[in-house]
Amino acid sequence: MNQNGLPQHLRIRRRAEFVACYERGRRLHTEHFLVFVLSGNSPGLAARTGMAVSRKVGNAVVRNRVKRLLREFYRLHRSDLPKEADIVTVAKKHAGEAALDLASVAAELLPLMRRVVRREPGRPALDGLP
Repeated sequence: MNQNGLPQHLRIRRRAEFVACYERGRRLHTEHFLVFVLSGNSPGLAARTGMAVSRKVGNAVVRNRVKRLLREFYRLHRSDLPKEADIVTVAKKHAGEAALDLASVAAELLPLMRRVVRREPGRPALDGLP
């Protein structure tokens, strides 16, 4: 891993951690991604991220590109992520067909992450969400 990559301690790697996000996390939708956010799962730590890109998205080249884009988004926008949360991003079937680049991934996920941060415990709900 290069020194500018996303550190391993900020990644979700175990199946049980993915399942916990799927079962107990909030489910948020975007055009190309389904995002699960499980708050308070890693107290005192920065947000951990994981991703799932199934074979329905495309061949190995397409899947790896989607994963690289997601990792780079989370690396660049660590300060915009909710603290003490596990975030799992699942690529939807048509994500592989879209001409995704880092800018389009950021435009899709950044508003979602900022909305989640505003809803963290102890913060007022600024966008009218309960």
